[in-house]
Amino acid sequence: MNAATASTHSPAGVPRLLSALCCAPLLAAELSEDDADFLARALRTLGDPVRLRILGRIRTRPAAETTTSDLSHHLGLTQPTVSHHLGTLHEMGFLTRRRAGRQTWYRIEPAAFESLQQLLDPAPTEATATFSSPSRDSPA
Repeated sequence: MNAATASTHSPAGVPRLLSALCCAPLLAAELSEDDADFLARALRTLGDPVRLRILGRIRTRPAAETTTSDLSHHLGLTQPTVSHHLGTLHEMGFLTRRRAGRQTWYRIEPAAFESLQQLLDPAPTEATATFSSPSRDSPA
C-alpha cells in the first residue's frame, strides 16, 4: 500500500501510511510522487492555524482529550466549523475519537506525529536509520 491510497482507507490506516514514509528521512532519500503528495496533504492539514489551536487545546486538557463543544466554546468558533477541522485531522490520522453517550471525545494520535518527526529529521539517529521497509521501487 502506498500513500496515494490513503483516501480510500480508514483514518486508522493513515498513521501506518505515515509510518511507512518514516523509514527514509526526507533529506536522506528521494520520495516517490505519491509519497510526496501524501506528505504534502498531511503537512497542509497541520498548516491551518485553527487546527494547530485545536491540537494545542486537546494536548493541554485533562486526560489529553476533549469534545467538540469544549473546543467550540474555547476557540469561539461554531460547532460545525470545529467539526469540520476535527474531521480533517481525524481523516489524516492525527486524531482518534471515541463515542461516550452523545459526546465524541478526541485525542491526539502520537504515532502520526512520531512518524512525521522521523521523516523530517535531517540527522536521524541510528535507531531511525536502521528501520527496514520494502523498497518503494519493488512491485507491491
